[in-house]
Amino acid sequence: MKHILIVLVLFIVNFGSGQIVHPPTNEGFLQDEVASIYINLPSAQLDLLLGDSLYSDHEFLAQFTYQSTNFNLSLNQVGFRVRGNTSRNAGKKSFNIDFNEFVPGQKFIDVDNMNLIGNHNDPSQQRAWLSGEILKDAELPVSRSSFIKLFINNEYKGLYLNNEAIDDEFLQSRFINDDSGNLYKCIWGADLSYQGTNTLAYSSVYELKTNKTLNDYSGLIHFLEVLYSSSISEFPCAIQEVFDVDLYLKTLVYEILIGHWDGYAANKNNYYLYQRPSDGKFVFIEYDMDNTFGIDWFSIDWSTRNINNWQIGNRPLIQRLFSVPYFEDRFNFHMQEALNSVFTGNLIQELESKQLLIQQAAFDDVYKELDYGFTDQDFLNAIYSTFGNHVTNNFSDYISTRIQTATIQLTTYQGIENPCSLSINEIVENAEVVERIDLLGRKIHEKPMSNQLIIEILSDGKTRKTVFVD
Repeated sequence: MKHILIVLVLFIVNFGSGQIVHPPTNEGFLQDEVASIYINLPSAQLDLLLGDSLYSDHEFLAQFTYQSTNFNLSLNQVGFRVRGNTSRNAGKKSFNIDFNEFVPGQKFIDVDNMNLIGNHNDPSQQRAWLSGEILKDAELPVSRSSFIKLFINNEYKGLYLNNEAIDDEFLQSRFINDDSGNLYKCIWGADLSYQGTNTLAYSSVYELKTNKTLNDYSGLIHFLEVLYSSSISEFPCAIQEVFDVDLYLKTLVYEILIGHWDGYAANKNNYYLYQRPSDGKFVFIEYDMDNTFGIDWFSIDWSTRNINNWQIGNRPLIQRLFSVPYFEDRFNFHMQEALNSVFTGNLIQELESKQLLIQQAAFDDVYKELDYGFTDQDFLNAIYSTFGNHVTNNFSDYISTRIQTATIQLTTYQGIENPCSLSINEIVENAEVVERIDLLGRKIHEKPMSNQLIIEILSDGKTRKTVFVD
């Protein structure tokens, strides 16, 4: 009986493991002020950084100063480089600051890295910021952000979005006491297809960012194998053992609503996967959400695209999840919830307030003109008027149209029960254990270690997660 009680307790603990903690904004991420960041390095080094080393990711030694009304901090040794992919060729570039590149353990308040986003293709400067705020309000894992003025060698380089990096510090502040797992950065080409058991088939598009010495891809490979090879009957339960499905379905809702085509669903790009040690499940994390709210390069109207078939190409995660009535119903639940509470017309008021805050810094930014000729008036018009070219919607039209069309396309939530819900009635005390596997799906041939968390396959066909007690 002791064994059965442990199973029930574990279920209760794991049921709540998907809760995301959001750290408070602090002096490093001010919401009511545009702080200033000063970077200084020898001019020859700056020329090299912007020239021959543009694509090298080499960290140049620089001095860093952060100034706001109530907080000043200077650090003499930080790493500084250009960041991004295609945006590295932009007139207004984005940058990364690494605080512990030259001084191990050095931080800026509570972060190791800071991404400074130039928003060079957005006349409003607000798309990436608003996308992050929406995900935060929806209680999804997302980076903190704030607007800053950037000076390099005392030259004003413009208005930037200070965006928190997704790294081990990010994990520590979101996944409390559950932050030691593997974090993978998923770049273009990461379509979540199964490519066999060879690590080399994955490492080029799923970059391991934590626990690098171990270089362990076994958990990721097992997740993709479950996604690929589980039978129709096995899939609903098998995928929930390795992936936080409900959190992902909620994330997908917002990826669709903000029109984030440069994410997984449309462009197999720009997301992270984190495997929680507590239950072995992967968590999906969005990032780099500047191509949103009507930014488009494909002649697609993202504000009207059908929410039930929004993805492009082969996306096995979405296609397999939507083949299960329960998962599709949960998607509908989260979509209805989003339209009722987070993705509403009130977003316009947030944009207007933030526009006033950053207006002068945007006006003083001459670098915003270099790539697409954005003017001060374009900045002021961005909420209610459409710039044109790749900016196919203004905020007001996009948000109102997306709310209207998503509401029409939405299927009513039916409250379908999870086919894999664990209840007392499903635990058969006298059922025989026929097989034991670990959280990565590997068969345990010898007796498990005492207090090892395992999955038992029972003679009645059911499975249970338990701690082995000898």
